[in-house]
Amino acid sequence: MSPKLFKMMKYNELTKDKVGKDIISGVIVAIIALPLSIALAISSGVSPEKGLITAIFAGFVISFLGGSKVQIGGPTGAFVVIVYGVVKNYGMTGLITSTMMAGIILVVMGLLRFGSLIKYVPQTITVGFTSGIGITLLTTQLKDLFGLKIADVPAEFIGKVESYIQNISTFDLVSFLIGLACILILVYWPKVNKKIPASIIALIISTLVVNLLNLPTDTIGTRFNEISSSIPKPQMPHIDIKTIINLINPAMTIALLGAVESLLSCVVSDNMINDKHDSNMELIAQGLGNITSSLFGGIPATGAIARTAANVKNGGKSPIAGLAHAITLLLIMVIFMPFAKLIPMTTLAAILIIVSYNMGEWSHFKELLYSSKSDALVVIITFVFTVVFDLVFAIGVGMSVHYTLKFIRDRKEKDEGDKLEAA
Repeated sequence: MSPKLFKMMKYNELTKDKVGKDIISGVIVAIIALPLSIALAISSGVSPEKGLITAIFAGFVISFLGGSKVQIGGPTGAFVVIVYGVVKNYGMTGLITSTMMAGIILVVMGLLRFGSLIKYVPQTITVGFTSGIGITLLTTQLKDLFGLKIADVPAEFIGKVESYIQNISTFDLVSFLIGLACILILVYWPKVNKKIPASIIALIISTLVVNLLNLPTDTIGTRFNEISSSIPKPQMPHIDIKTIINLINPAMTIALLGAVESLLSCVVSDNMINDKHDSNMELIAQGLGNITSSLFGGIPATGAIARTAANVKNGGKSPIAGLAHAITLLLIMVIFMPFAKLIPMTTLAAILIIVSYNMGEWSHFKELLYSSKSDALVVIITFVFTVVFDLVFAIGVGMSVHYTLKFIRDRKEKDEGDKLEAA
């Protein structure tokens, strides 16, 4: 096992022209990642700068040591519900500790060469849980999109929906109209110009309109009194046997989701650049990235499929792009973070609603529903259990049902074959 960056340096693959294109791609991806990182942090129940810290430190380590040439690491929508629940139950200290534990688990998985096990996760499971995560992420954004005044939103899906219904009388028309306008910009701007990210256009326009017209809607500044632009000093969280026992479940959930999502992202990018990633080295890099993120007070990170794809489409061909992405975000955080307090909360909600829709593999979901009864059953079970319960439970039940049905099907085919042979 060896990081892709080191291999490319060894074989002199980093030409001046390639490095230049990688740096440009990294800067573009950083601009895309900026509003996403802030929005994902807030939706996870932590302060805005935590998202940027994660993208900077975890993103740098994942690109520097990763097994993929073009993987972009950072906070993703898949973690929002999990992180929100951990923060709610164990506080920020519990999240930092469970993130470090998850990082250690990922490193061990890589060293034990568990990366190849991704091929045993069937498409019905991945489509089911990614679509389920997309729905749960969408529900987390309805509060800010509708401008609802709810002090404490439950972490569970059903509790969340009940809370929204009970507080529907606090609906704010101004917030909703701004959010709706941002959604329309996010949908239609790419048809006007594909080079400038739609999220940046929506963010700039809505921020200017809200602040110039002094519209009565929540902003990051009204939600968070202080937004730090300084780089925190690394701190080792306290870990003892009692802490490990209390946090092993969320740590395993974070590690499992991080492993699956990062390796799926690698598979997607492999097809885009005609390359083959090192899955075990990637798991080790993901683990070290999460350990580093936790040391600086960040949140869980993994390979971001959308940002990785954007990297490839903008000319990224080596891990230099990921390093440039992290360094650019660091400069933006230090220089421009104080201006983030002007961003409307409904704008961030609109951005994540589009992210949640794009996360769901709805065309594949529909295909699986009509492919066979067994595939339809597995994808529905995984989807529903992901939304209602949690990811690990959903994957466990989905895998059990899938391989049970496969065993029954294979046994039936064998029996029929034996009968034909006897005849």
